[in-house]
Amino acid sequence: MSMTWNGVMPAITTPFTADGDVDHAFLARHALWMIEAGCTGIVALGSLGEAATLSVPEKLDVLRTLAKALDGRVPLVAGIAALSTDEACFLANEAQQVGCAGLMVLPPYVYSTDWREMRAHVSAVIEATPLPCMLYNNPIAYRTDFRPEHVEELARAHGNLVAVKESSADIRRIAAIRHRLGDRLAILVGVDDVIVEGIAAGATGWVAGLVNAMPLESVRLFDLAMRANSGDAATAAQARQAADELYRWFLPLLTLDTVPKFVQLIKLVQQQVGQGHERVRAPRLVLEGAEREATLALIADKLAARPRNVA
Repeated sequence: MSMTWNGVMPAITTPFTADGDVDHAFLARHALWMIEAGCTGIVALGSLGEAATLSVPEKLDVLRTLAKALDGRVPLVAGIAALSTDEACFLANEAQQVGCAGLMVLPPYVYSTDWREMRAHVSAVIEATPLPCMLYNNPIAYRTDFRPEHVEELARAHGNLVAVKESSADIRRIAAIRHRLGDRLAILVGVDDVIVEGIAAGATGWVAGLVNAMPLESVRLFDLAMRANSGDAATAAQARQAADELYRWFLPLLTLDTVPKFVQLIKLVQQQVGQGHERVRAPRLVLEGAEREATLALIADKLAARPRNVA
C-alpha cells in the first residue's frame, strides 16, 4: 500500500510470553487496538520494540504477524538496524518481501563512527529496496547524530528517503531541516514529551511510545496540536487551550519515554491499563523496589484523573 508519514504511528512494543518467546497473538491484537483508536500506521522493531534482543528470524516473524493482522489497513514500517551493513540490507529486502510499506533506517548497533562511514551504511540500506525510508536520528541512544546538513545530503542523494524521525529532543532541529529542505521530507517527532512543541515547529507526524498504553489520548493530543497550528484564529485558539489541558495531564507519563528504562516503564503502563504485560527480554529486567512503586503511584494518580472527553 502507499506510504504516508503523518499522524500517530506507534513504535510498537514486542510482547513476550512467560517462556520468553514473542507473544504473536497479543502482538496482533495490540496493533489492531491502536489502529482502531485512530493511529495511522505501525512502526515495528524499533528501540521500544527491543529489536536489539531479537534474532533475525524473530524479527521477520514479528513483521509477518503484523502484516497479516493489519492486512493493508494502515502502513507497516520495519525498523532496520543490525551489527553489519550486510545484515541491515538483508533485513530491508526481507521486510519488502513481507509486505512492509516503508522502512525506518537506524544507525548500526554498537558501532558509532564518523560521517563518511555512517553515510555509507545508511545509504546502502536506503538503496537496498525502492521502499520509502524514514531516517531515525537518536544521538542519545545510538551515539550517532544525523545533523541537518547530513539529513539534507542524504535526502538529495536518495529519492526514496522521504521522512526523518527526529529524536534529538532539540526542537531547533525541526526548523533547521525545514529551512534546508522545505517540504521535501516529512518530519516526525520521536520523543513523546516534545510532541506539542514539535508540531508547532513544523512536524506532521509522531512515532509515539505511550500510545502503546493510551492510544486515544495520544491521537487526541496530536490532533489538537495540529489544529492549534492551522485554520482560523478562533479554531486554533480553542484547540490550543484543549491541547494544553490534555498535555498537562499527559506529560508526566510521556516523560517515561525519555529515560534509559523507557521500555520497562511503558510496558508497565500497558500492564496497568490491561494492554499487555511488563515482561521484557534480558539484559532488561522488570522494575522492582522503590523504582517500581514510584512508577505505579504515578500511573495510578494519572489514571484516577484520566480525561473522559478524548474519544
